[in-house]
Amino acid sequence: MRLPFSRRVRLAVMPLCALFLLACSRHEPAPEPVRAVRTLTAAGDVAGGRYEFAAEVKARIESRLGFRVGGKILRRDVDLGDSVKAGQVLARLDPRDLRLGEDSARAALSSAQASHDLAAADHRRYQELLAQGFISAAELERRDATLKAARAALDQARAQLAVQGNQADYAVLRADAAGVITAVEAEPGQVMAAGAAVLRLAQDGPRDAVFSIPEDKLALVRALVGKPGAVKVQLWGSSELLPATVREIAAATDAATRTFLVKADVGRAEVKLGQTAAVMIETPRIAGVIKLPLSALVELQGKTSVWLLDAQSMTVRAQPVQASGAEGNAVIVTAGLVPGQEVVTAGVHLLTPGQKVKRYAEPGAAAAAASAVTAVTH
Repeated sequence: MRLPFSRRVRLAVMPLCALFLLACSRHEPAPEPVRAVRTLTAAGDVAGGRYEFAAEVKARIESRLGFRVGGKILRRDVDLGDSVKAGQVLARLDPRDLRLGEDSARAALSSAQASHDLAAADHRRYQELLAQGFISAAELERRDATLKAARAALDQARAQLAVQGNQADYAVLRADAAGVITAVEAEPGQVMAAGAAVLRLAQDGPRDAVFSIPEDKLALVRALVGKPGAVKVQLWGSSELLPATVREIAAATDAATRTFLVKADVGRAEVKLGQTAAVMIETPRIAGVIKLPLSALVELQGKTSVWLLDAQSMTVRAQPVQASGAEGNAVIVTAGLVPGQEVVTAGVHLLTPGQKVKRYAEPGAAAAAASAVTAVTH
């Protein structure tokens, strides 16, 4: 059925009216707010000098000593802090089971010895019978094989007795070298597995100052490895600086602290185990650098940059810089900035070139300033 002309006109005009109404109701986007930023005026500074790290004196070699066999600890002959000599008895296991094993091995050796003697006597008799022509050569060969088997069993029994003798001797724990007991990890009456630690022995000899360094100082300390006197160690309560040599740096960071463990040899000076010390590292001082907080740096187009504030127009622009390390919580900038430039130190990741900004004011700062002015006028 064909619609009337007037109705067709109304249907054609209605979409145009709807579009017109939508166009009239569209609002302009709100202007971007002026962001508040913290700033810092760049100033010339000096980097480098002396770095100091807390350290602890430890023995070069510290062994965890344990029995080579399992058993129940019968007695412990040393205490924490005792000085021991090489070969000194430190602890003992209950030796009864080990002695029974040794007795069993000795009995097995006697049995093997008797079997060997009988086989040897038979072999001699059969040799005489072969010479007289009463037996064949094949029969003597069988006796020869029996003698060889008896001899092998005798050697095995002797070796087993030696092993059991060693096992009985392992029931006594002795010091491998002279040193000091630094830890006790088991007590009498405790049943220990073979190899479980019972005592910890710090051997006499060279001492190390052990300390940790952050990741940004790794290259600095690594360059000092093997150089005598490259670092200095100051013991707690002493003003004397002892020369030390960095001899070892950990290959990976500590999982908890994210630092590298370093060991510096202090020789056999008058240092005691566990003493607190400070390790001093001297570096050349570099003048004419600028120090900025880490929050001021931003990565833009693959370059390390900062935002500079133009005080007249109150806009920001990006400035590439060259950073050559860190000192504490500050980044050392060696190129790209000059003293007197105002650098944005907070909110850098939300800025765009030419953006309008304002300086951040601490809450209550304006009221405090007004109160101060009022107090002066009155």
